[in-house]
Amino acid sequence: MVKDIALVDNRKLLERIKRGHVQNIRFDDLVRLVEAYEFRLSRVRGSHHYFVHERLPEVLNLQPVNGQAKDYQVKQLLRLIEGD
Repeated sequence: MVKDIALVDNRKLLERIKRGHVQNIRFDDLVRLVEAYEFRLSRVRGSHHYFVHERLPEVLNLQPVNGQAKDYQVKQLLRLIEGD
């Protein structure tokens, strides 16, 4: 049941991001979305969280600011997910 709720939340969050609403996204919500797309937390250095994906050469670096995700990092995730 909890996993089903997380799937719905992830879909809603992704649709919100695709509509261009990249501001005010909680860092924890973005991490949950990143992990749903099979990114793996590689390491944490200070506030920087480095995620890798076995099929992508690019490292995704996320850094919270007051509990929020940075706009450009949300856009970077969308670009990686959509393959552009």
